[in-house]
Amino acid sequence: MRSLKTQKQPQPKIVAGPKSSPGKVAMMPGTVPSQDRIRERAYELYENRGREPGRDEQDWLRAEREILKQRW
Repeated sequence: MRSLKTQKQPQPKIVAGPKSSPGKVAMMPGTVPSQDRIRERAYELYENRGREPGRDEQDWLRAEREILKQRW
């Protein structure tokens, strides 16, 4: 029996589709969004708000929701 520490965790499968624009990725069903993509979207939200500080957690959560919603 293997130790839990030695087992590899599955990695999300993210692929760029042929119709994808640069910087956009299509997510395979059953995967989680990458933190890089969430970070990019959260930063876009921050910039769109005029770079108002203090709402980084709300930006992150909104970005995560938007990206997850795109999957469905």
